[in-house]
Amino acid sequence: VQLQASGGGLAQAGDSLRLSCAASGRTFSGWAMGWFRQAPGKEREFVASMWWSGDTTYYANSAKGRFTISRDNAKNMMYLQMNSLKPEDTAVYYCAADRNPDYSSSPTRPYEYDYWGQGTQVTVSS
Repeated sequence: VQLQASGGGLAQAGDSLRLSCAASGRTFSGWAMGWFRQAPGKEREFVASMWWSGDTTYYANSAKGRFTISRDNAKNMMYLQMNSLKPEDTAVYYCAADRNPDYSSSPTRPYEYDYWGQGTQVTVSS
């Protein structure tokens, strides 16, 4: 399994960016897919996630109302549309995949994820 994140860059506060994650190596039916981020000196934190085969989405409070996670099953792609960016969104953003998710809980914990992309830097200036 390989995950390739892209789409990061420099933005100003209020701008939008769209991150993409190309997933390859197998089919992902039944998996959970997520976006996480890590700012310098901070722990990796959950941003958004979804089931590969369903419509339920999950968001961190910091992302609700501004970010949208989506996927294109036919292309094996996952996206994170980020609007109204803030300087505190500055971080390296990672896409991740959980091959054996616990369907009784929300897929929001980094340690549950088995595969990680290389990360893409998002820098938001004020």
